[in-house]
Amino acid sequence: MTKLLDRAIEAAKELPAEMQDEIAEILLSFMGEDDGEVYQLTPEEEADLEEADREIERGEVVGEEEVRTILAKYLR
Repeated sequence: MTKLLDRAIEAAKELPAEMQDEIAEILLSFMGEDDGEVYQLTPEEEADLEEADREIERGEVVGEEEVRTILAKYLR
């Protein structure tokens, strides 16, 4: 297992069970071990992802502390 995947799994262990299950479903789907359905992005979702890629290229990302603050707000 790579260090990055190990880090992601360790972080996921801290999340509520419902979120852990969502992450597991996404991972299994990505690996082709689900029920075979492939999620199709809406045009809006596709546009959001493209904009996110452009933001990353420009270096417009938030730090780990800001992410923790946001997650804490919604995971209480």
